[in-house]
This record gives sequence, structure tokens and C-alpha cells, in this order.
Amino acid sequence: MRITATLLLANPCDEEEDDMALLCCHGSAGEMFLMTRFPDEEELEITLGEEPYLLRDLKVTLSAKHLLVEVAAADADVFGGDDVLEIEHASDAAELAEIGETLRILLAGVGTLAIN
Repeated sequence: MRITATLLLANPCDEEEDDMALLCCHGSAGEMFLMTRFPDEEELEITLGEEPYLLRDLKVTLSAKHLLVEVAAADADVFGGDDVLEIEHASDAAELAEIGETLRILLAGVGTLAIN
């Protein structure tokens, strides 16, 4: 599955939402991707469309223009049957540090992060 987004929005600790970490984007075709996790949760929540999914064992790769999210084949329903979601983004280079920090928090103990 592929999404083209203007930018990735990241918040490593949203104090108004009980310190929830959040990464989201809006695709050019109207889709919304949302990845969240509260500090005390042992799973990460991904919402793409209507249905939220609780996941573990993700692999995420961040680069200057792409975010690649890979899930186990058993969790492919989250991406409409695909086990990979590629988000092409145009986030400002200055924002990549906060996006990386947010991803580290989101994935701590439930996934791996590679930054290229």
C-alpha cells in the first residue's frame, strides 16, 4: 500500500492526551494514517481508515522522503491486505529529528526503527 502525503506530523509526548506519542499524516487521496501509543501500553495502535489495530513486531524505516512501515503477514489487514505501507512525504528536514524521536518512543519494545 502507498500513500503520498505533504508532511508527517509528530508529537513525542502530547500532554493534553495523557502523554500519548503520535505520528500521523493525511494522504493526497484523502486517507489518514495515525500511529499512537500511550506510555503504559504494550502495543502500538495504527489507524488507517475506520478501524484501529493494536500491533507488535513492526519494522519502520524513515528517510528524508519516505516512511516504510512493515507488519507481520498475520497483521496485513491493517493495510488492506498488504504487509507494507510506504508513505512518500515532503516533510521539512528540520522536522525529521522530532519524527525520529517520536518513532523511537512509539516503537520502544514493540518494533525496530531504521533511519536512513
